[in-house]
Amino acid sequence: YSFKEVFGTLVVQKELFDVVAKPLVEDLIRGKNGLLFTYGVTGSGKTHTMTGSPGDGGLLPRCLAMIFNSIGPFQAKRFVFKLDDKNGVDVQSEVEALLERQRREALPVPKTPSGKRQLDPEFADMIDVQDHCRVEEVDEDNVYAIFVSYIEIYNNYIYDLLEEAPFESIKPKWNSCNTPVRNGDFVPPQSKILREDQNHNMYVTGCTEVEVKSTEEAFEVFWRAGQKKRRIANTQLNRESSRSHSVFIIKLAQAPLDADGDNVLQEKEQITLSQLSLVDLAGSERTNRTKAEGNRLREAGNINQSLMTLRTCIEVLRENQLYGTNKMVPYRDSKLTHLFKNYFDGEGKVRMIVCVNPKAEDYEESLQVMRFAEMTQEVEVARPVDRPLCGLTPGRRFRNQAFREELSRKLELRGGPIGAEPEERSAAELFFQSFPPLPSCELLDINDDQTLPKLIEALEQRHKMRQMLAEEFAKNVLAFKTMLQEFDSSVVSKENYIQGKLAEKEKTITGQRTELERLEKKIKTLEYKIEILEKTATIYEEDKRNLQQELESKSQKLQRQASDKRRLEARLQGMVAETSLKWEKECERRVAAKQLEMQNKLWVKDEKLKQLKAIVTEPRAERPERPSREREREKPLPRSVSPSPAPSAPVAPLRPRRSRSAGERWVDHRPPGHVPTETLLQPRVPRAITVEAPSERALARCDRYLLTHQELASDGEIQTKLIKGDVFKTRGGGQAVQFTDIETLKQESPTGRKRRSSPPNPDPAGDAADSEWTDVETRCSVAVEMRAGSALGPGYQHHGQPK
Repeated sequence: YSFKEVFGTLVVQKELFDVVAKPLVEDLIRGKNGLLFTYGVTGSGKTHTMTGSPGDGGLLPRCLAMIFNSIGPFQAKRFVFKLDDKNGVDVQSEVEALLERQRREALPVPKTPSGKRQLDPEFADMIDVQDHCRVEEVDEDNVYAIFVSYIEIYNNYIYDLLEEAPFESIKPKWNSCNTPVRNGDFVPPQSKILREDQNHNMYVTGCTEVEVKSTEEAFEVFWRAGQKKRRIANTQLNRESSRSHSVFIIKLAQAPLDADGDNVLQEKEQITLSQLSLVDLAGSERTNRTKAEGNRLREAGNINQSLMTLRTCIEVLRENQLYGTNKMVPYRDSKLTHLFKNYFDGEGKVRMIVCVNPKAEDYEESLQVMRFAEMTQEVEVARPVDRPLCGLTPGRRFRNQAFREELSRKLELRGGPIGAEPEERSAAELFFQSFPPLPSCELLDINDDQTLPKLIEALEQRHKMRQMLAEEFAKNVLAFKTMLQEFDSSVVSKENYIQGKLAEKEKTITGQRTELERLEKKIKTLEYKIEILEKTATIYEEDKRNLQQELESKSQKLQRQASDKRRLEARLQGMVAETSLKWEKECERRVAAKQLEMQNKLWVKDEKLKQLKAIVTEPRAERPERPSREREREKPLPRSVSPSPAPSAPVAPLRPRRSRSAGERWVDHRPPGHVPTETLLQPRVPRAITVEAPSERALARCDRYLLTHQELASDGEIQTKLIKGDVFKTRGGGQAVQFTDIETLKQESPTGRKRRSSPPNPDPAGDAADSEWTDVETRCSVAVEMRAGSALGPGYQHHGQPK
């Protein structure tokens, strides 16, 4: 695995700080946010990297030392900057800050630890940093204030480690469900809530933030007030295993000085608030190695879940960056990632220190840690931060200090305060002070005639020079007065010109205001019209939708009526065609029946005539021999071909053909919507498997297939079709059905017409004496009635009627 920097086991804390944390401190001074993680398996040295050891401080004390070394001379007095409850900062005047300090000092318990008392030797060596590292380019015209807060994320809950309330002073009693029993002496700490400020930055509401003025004071807050309360436990892998994620937040508030360089500029918009978050993550661990149970097991689960959420957020950010997607990053799945959402969105720089333990037992977990850490290097979320523009002259702090120092020096040289007269002396008087001193005026000898002439000569020269300077000064004053008059006249002319221009501008502005008012009135009128038109359009759209719905319903109704009409026409046409065909067949049958009836009558008459002729031609003496009835009965009678009559009874369906062998079985496929018909003959399939839907299992067990299908015939009656087929196996191992036969089961109504009986007996031919010989019925033991449509021959249908 490749990383930006790899440190060995013998690396010192200073080298690690210079590479990792020093750029973050420089960005903090310049108003940018920073986030530093220590990540790794439990027992790999994350807490040691963050806090250090006696004699060799870690990243946190070194960051504090570098910050205070850089802004030490430029710190504001205590309570000049005051944090509000909405993750913002206000600036107070010197008087308000003084009153606040007096009020805090009057309290019985000071809220912030004093930096003047002696340090605890337990951590005094950790903050004794000898290198005095500092930021080179610090804005000297700003004032600074440092606020620190310390929280921990335990079981996905946020707790304030700097709260003044007693923290687990009396341990609670735990019941069998691993929940604390209510006890009046034990007050569990209250979990904090995450919220979002007006700049969309996440912060912890109600969190204690302490203003510190030195490295010692800040580290004392961290060690004594916070680190002692952090939750640790003894596990199989680490004697002091961190059971929570600790977050130490350093906030830096800075604001520019005013134009004089004395006081803080009282403008909230010019305040810059930046923060550096130092996070000591709890170590990822496997429960099968730590042998955790009960509370330790629940803590390990929450730790691993929050670290997994951190990995997921980094992976989604990497995917969005590499592939241009816009997936939602699951920040809210964990309080750890939700607190630092702004850093992942690009509000600051993020650094991660991966701690690796070279033990062989941690090999697999170390590989997972390094794989994730290598992947995080591909995510770039930093973006520039816009700082507010001050607009004041740079370097005003030191210029003002130099001016005050020079003024105090002059006051000391002059022996007191300088009055108004020396300040108003002319340039000539200052020039006279630069003259050489006068010659000595003492007369020690009465005969000395050189001292007084020298003094008179020097005084005359000074008088002449003074007169010359006075004349020159008068000329300069006159010239200056002339210049002032000219300047005044030019100023007056310019003022007049400016007043004219201002009058023109005011007229223009007045006209523009009038035009603006007119346009505003017009805009209001147009907005009112637009509102009316929108309401009208809404009404029209509603009417349009109603009409469209009505039109669609009408069109659907017309389509249904048209389809019903077409269906009725088709049904009527089918019924007409069927009725026509039925009547044509009936007419043909009646014509054929009439023809048979006439043929039978002719045949009867022919028979009677033959008998009559035989009687006439025979001699009377002898009794006529009666023809043998048996012979006539055996003699075949000629029959005419007649069509088969139309069936008047319901057509009985053919039964399924018997199987080719006794071992064949049928699949009786009957759909669930089967309507039973009222026919007498019903299909019966022996050894059948009745199914509602054909399945591969049923087809594999049978050889034949029967499908019962029902539909509506053209006359409106239900028609049942029995579709039969053979089942055979395919090459792919399945079953296929080949249809071979179709049987139809249908119920029809009769026509209501009865067939006519046989024609009446023909009139007897001959006298009454020969009637028994001439009557055909007397010659037959069984009467034969000739009726059309008989299946026994041309018009025969016999009934067993005695003679």
